[in-house]
Order: sequence, then C-alpha cells, then structure tokens
Amino acid sequence: MRSIIFANYVARDTSRLQATIDVEHSHIRFLGNLVLHLWDCGGQRAYRDSYFTSQRDSVFKNVEVLIYVFDVESREVEEDMHYYQTCLEAIMQNSPEAQVFCLIHKMDLIPEDQRQVVFASKMSELQKCSLPHKFTGFQTSIWDETLYKAWSEIVRKLVPNIGSLQMHLDSFAGVLDADEILLFEKATFLVIAHSVQHQHNDIHRFEKISNIVKQFKLSCSKLQAQLHSMEVRNSSFAAFIDSFTANTYVMVIISDSSIPSAATLLNIQNARKHFEKLEQFESGFLSSAVGLAG
Repeated sequence: MRSIIFANYVARDTSRLQATIDVEHSHIRFLGNLVLHLWDCGGQRAYRDSYFTSQRDSVFKNVEVLIYVFDVESREVEEDMHYYQTCLEAIMQNSPEAQVFCLIHKMDLIPEDQRQVVFASKMSELQKCSLPHKFTGFQTSIWDETLYKAWSEIVRKLVPNIGSLQMHLDSFAGVLDADEILLFEKATFLVIAHSVQHQHNDIHRFEKISNIVKQFKLSCSKLQAQLHSMEVRNSSFAAFIDSFTANTYVMVIISDSSIPSAATLLNIQNARKHFEKLEQFESGFLSSAVGLAG
C-alpha cells in the first residue's frame, strides 16, 4: 500500500512485493522539510504479540498517527478487533495525542453495489470497539483513487502550516477567478490543500486527478522525461497543471473562457515566489512518527 504512495509503484507491480516482516522502518521527506518516519508493522500473528510486549515502548512512543489496516475479507474478525483495541490501549499510554485512522482495505473485492453497506457496517463495529477514542475511517483499494484520498487526508493532518497555506490558496483562487485550485506534493502527488469556489458533483475528483496525473508522471519518467506543465482546454473549462514551488505542483481550473491562458500562466508564475517564501518560513522541520499496523 505505502509503496504505491511513497515508492512510485503501480498497483499491478505490488504483487511482486513480499509481505512486511516484523517492523520495517522508512524515512520519507515530504514537502521538503517534513520528515515522515514510517514504521510498517507486519500483521502476521507471529510478530503482533511482540509489538505489545518487548517492542511496546519503541513502537508506540512518540507516534503522531496510528494507521490500522483491516482486510475487509478477513474471517478472523474478533481477533482483528482484539489487536486493534490493544493497539489503542498502547497508543493512549505512550502517545495520547496521536490521531487514529482505520483503513478498510481491499474494497475492490466487494461488489460495487454492496461497498457502502459493508463499509458502514465495519464503521459501526469500529465505533463500538474504539470508545471512548475517536478515529477516522476510509475504504481503500490499490486499484482506484480511494488510497490517495485516505493518504491525502492523513498527511494533511501532519502539515504544520496547513491553515495558513489554505488561506493563501483561497486568496490566490480569488485573484485568478478560478473555479478550483489544487496543491499537490511533488513526489507523491497527494493533494495537500485545495480551494473550491464553485461546487462540483464528483466528490472524488481530487483523488482521481492525483491517481491519473501520477501515472502519467511515472510514464514520463520511464522515457527519461519530466512532467513540467500541462494545459487541457475544451468548451467548458481550462485546466492548468504546472510545477509550482520546489516541493509542489499546482492545478488551476477556470470555466471563464474569456480569460486567456497567458494571463493565468503569468499569475501562476508571479505567485511562485510568494508560496516558496510561505513554505520556507512556516514549514520548519517536523519529524513525525507514523505507525502502520494491520
């Protein structure tokens, strides 16, 4: 799962990866100065007990985010819930301020017309098991945009200046008279901020764009080329994707056909220095421990 987001794997290539053995550590630089320390804890029964005994302090101390992954087709529901509750107890003892996220994974194996019902049922079970703790749940699959949605929401919780970034992005959208603006992290293409001036019916559009553009970016790299900018225009709107700061891409959607492309591109160019200063001034260095269990 994390290989698709952070290691540029495509879904079909993940079958070559081996299951996580014990605890795997990785350090991911995100948005330049934000370092994510990922502790990927294998879900095999042989390793899980040690997380709560000999490794308890090292695994659960100084954690910013706990991400617990449930296999939607698991037949060991009671055991899964037991380990989840044990994780919650360990987190509350060692990192009481940590945020908890639950991913109901492999949802592609459930018939599409049954997914919402199955997901709602899983969320209801988790709410009972999690009390009095709070958590955020997502349904995910490596085969669609849901994985990007979940990880975008998770990493946004770790960006220290997200409120300020959002405010400046809203102002920028007003200057451009844009319908929407999206800010993507350059390496992962996760959506870290967005400004919506006009509502749209597709609530999953941001994650779909992340998925599509990242696949195109990977295709470019195979040809030893780099994605710098792109413009798509039709009778309804114009979409601009451009390299923005050292760590981001920006996407601007404009439906007003009277606004020439040159004006929009010039405004994007002029805004770069402002957002680069904002990024350097407010991001600082943050080391975040992220525990993944399942």
